[in-house]
Amino acid sequence: MAGLGTEAEREPLLGHLRAGSREWDVTETEEHYKSRWRSIRVLYLTMFLSSVGNVAVVRSYIAGATSLEERTGSMANTSTCQALGFILGPVFQTCFVLIGEKGVTWDTIKLQINMYTAPVLLGAVLGILNIILIITILREHRVNDSGQQCKNTNFEEASTDEPHILQRNIDQVAVVATNVLFFVVLFIFALFETILTPLTMDMYGWTQEQAVLYGGIILAVLGVEAVVIFMGVKLLSKTIGERAVLLGGLTVVLAGFLILLPWGSQLPKIQWEDLHNNSVPNTTFGETIIGLWKSASERENEPPTGCPVEQAWCLYTPVIHLAQLLTSAGLLGIGYPACNVMSYTLYSKIIGPRPQGVYMGWLTASGSGARILGPVFISHVYTYLGPRWAFSLVCGIVVLTITLLGVVYKRLVAFSVRHGGIQE
Repeated sequence: MAGLGTEAEREPLLGHLRAGSREWDVTETEEHYKSRWRSIRVLYLTMFLSSVGNVAVVRSYIAGATSLEERTGSMANTSTCQALGFILGPVFQTCFVLIGEKGVTWDTIKLQINMYTAPVLLGAVLGILNIILIITILREHRVNDSGQQCKNTNFEEASTDEPHILQRNIDQVAVVATNVLFFVVLFIFALFETILTPLTMDMYGWTQEQAVLYGGIILAVLGVEAVVIFMGVKLLSKTIGERAVLLGGLTVVLAGFLILLPWGSQLPKIQWEDLHNNSVPNTTFGETIIGLWKSASERENEPPTGCPVEQAWCLYTPVIHLAQLLTSAGLLGIGYPACNVMSYTLYSKIIGPRPQGVYMGWLTASGSGARILGPVFISHVYTYLGPRWAFSLVCGIVVLTITLLGVVYKRLVAFSVRHGGIQE
């Protein structure tokens, strides 16, 4: 076993086991350990370079190639690399603006490199580099929940050769509940991203350009905050456990949306263009004088700002103060990443040592559905009922989710722990 080399890594680990053999009893070699972590780090890079379309595959591989003790940290690193990719991608694209629209042209192959083509070419080069690393370094590895090496991830042994623990059933209630939890977590953040721009335009009278700029800055800060949280939950989960971190994250998210509820007596500025008299609700004397001082042509050239009068709630719903918005965003930046990584880490542990590709596909589909339905939900409720109703309903959804987590709390345990293979 100590002499296993690179060639052996290409074959199903341990070769062909005899009937009745126990794959749990095989101690992982140092060479296998190094190869396993080289492969996992290649997938970290894959998530950094291009996470779209391969999330389920990467999570499935890491779930099969890590022990219970390693799982949370590896999943957190995966999310960290994905978040860094989302943050740095637009930064690189911004840097290519320096090349300009004309750029340089390679006449031999009729290739023009400018601010539009350079990001695409860089993405293609990084994709090719990623493919080379996957072909040359990535190997199939599988360990059980204790960290002992098993057959490779995609190899399923006949039932007569499998350990008895693999014959046990997966807790489908826990699987469905975790899918629901993951759906709600992504649903909440998707709707916050969607509502940020119209909310700031209505509440603070920002132009569309200002709302997009400042909203982008807020989301960028949240992205950096998420990277820090991903690193922090690795340590915190070792102390209090994944379920407690998930519960704490949902509680922080609930606090964030409670803070976002409108209060006070100050009303938002109403778009003057939509009014047919000279009175502008909630404007100061100075703003009124400035409006009268400007010529009609100047007013026509300026886009209307403020809360549209067509939204009836603008006339009686208080302003959400900027301090409320920033505090709420900061809390969501803490709660969302913690809930995100803990939910699919628990999910992988609940499924256990079996191949997880199909299950991870369901989880990814759940998250994709949340990103579709979240913006649709918040857009309609916010437009017709206003922020008070919209955020109150979100708070209700989070409360129901916390209740669901409390109901299934004791069932969200690792497969091996549930069946007595490993002590929790």
